[in-house]
Amino acid sequence: MLGSRGCPCAGAAQAPRPPQVCGLCPGPPRNGSIVARFCESRHDTESDGRCCRERGPTTGQLLGLDLSNCSLHSVPPGLAEASTAMVLDLTENPLTTLPSGSFLGFIHLQNLTVPLTLQCPGGSDAWRNVTVDRSSRLCQGQRNPCNSSVGLAWPCPENSVCAPDGPGLVQCLCDSPFHGYKCLREGPFPMLLFGGILGTVTVSLSLLLWGTQRRKAKTP
Repeated sequence: MLGSRGCPCAGAAQAPRPPQVCGLCPGPPRNGSIVARFCESRHDTESDGRCCRERGPTTGQLLGLDLSNCSLHSVPPGLAEASTAMVLDLTENPLTTLPSGSFLGFIHLQNLTVPLTLQCPGGSDAWRNVTVDRSSRLCQGQRNPCNSSVGLAWPCPENSVCAPDGPGLVQCLCDSPFHGYKCLREGPFPMLLFGGILGTVTVSLSLLLWGTQRRKAKTP
């Protein structure tokens, strides 16, 4: 018998699938980790595997991720699923490096712990406070590299503004009505022209591919 939770009725709202990164390690956030302490300090969160998220009738925003002691030798490819996290724990893993761009889009991240052998992403200047605690390094208070006075400020081209994009990372966004390469074009984006060119190129490539395959098929 189907209950309301399993009803396959057309048009029924479906809850978003939980991020796979939450199930990379078994169990909930480890007792004593910065993620567990963060979750316990708030009354509006609940655990979802190794994740801590906002409590609600539907899947809430991911706020914390505990990947400590997960035997990680490299940054997992699904880490980008946790870009809304405020707290992240990567300690007790045999990580050898944190590739540039691993935390691209992590603009809300305020507390990050990494193995002692690694530096904070973006360097110490990307954080307000960096401390060492036994075998881990704690990176606290992500700085805004767009208005920092410690050498992180990033020059954006004229007609654009700087926006943070993770620890020590920025993106340059064109001011309206500018667009295009280095924001040098002015006026509304030519959607019709862009769509026409894209459609023409797609049709031409399709016809070329079709003709090539047709000739090959006729060749004995």
